Amino acid sequence: MTPDALSGVSRETLERLGVLAGLLERWTPRINLVSRSSVANLWARHIADSAHLHAVAPGAVAHWADLGSGGGFPGLVVAILSMESGSPGRVTLVESDHRKCAFLRTVIREPGAPATVRAARIEELPPLDAGVVSARALAPLGDLLGYAERHLAAGGTGIFPKGASWQKDLEDARRQWNFTHRVDKSETEPGSVILSVQGVSRA
Repeated sequence: MTPDALSGVSRETLERLGVLAGLLERWTPRINLVSRSSVANLWARHIADSAHLHAVAPGAVAHWADLGSGGGFPGLVVAILSMESGSPGRVTLVESDHRKCAFLRTVIREPGAPATVRAARIEELPPLDAGVVSARALAPLGDLLGYAERHLAAGGTGIFPKGASWQKDLEDARRQWNFTHRVDKSETEPGSVILSVQGVSRA
């Protein structure tokens, strides 16, 4: 059953997200795309949570880069939602694990989502010049801002979901970085937030 958070999308989009959900359930026992305990709550815990990142993104986005994509959250969900909304124009999924890259490419092919996979380490890629950079459950905010500085286009936005200890993570990051930020409460995880950051530069 899909959560209320996705009730506003079309039947076609729900079907495409269902393809992602079905493939992830089949692949996870082999390559651990998400924790097995969260598979039963896949729509709320992963899909709706990723859709919220798409909802808070600023305006029309030409290029969205998702770092450490893993099982495709949020990057694959964003790419599938873009097929209905028109934004972002394209999504780059960055993942260093080649088995996970194979999964990502399989999901992309099914609905023809506007996404490509880069099988590489984030810090070794040439700058991606993306309007939005996202990363979910990847690293402390200070590290994420280093990736954002490298891969964001001028005026771009980093969008990072964070757990209940997000305020300490924010304080720690401010020791290394200058940036502005906005906080949106998570719609799926009490105490969690989505941080949108801009103007990233070293302190």
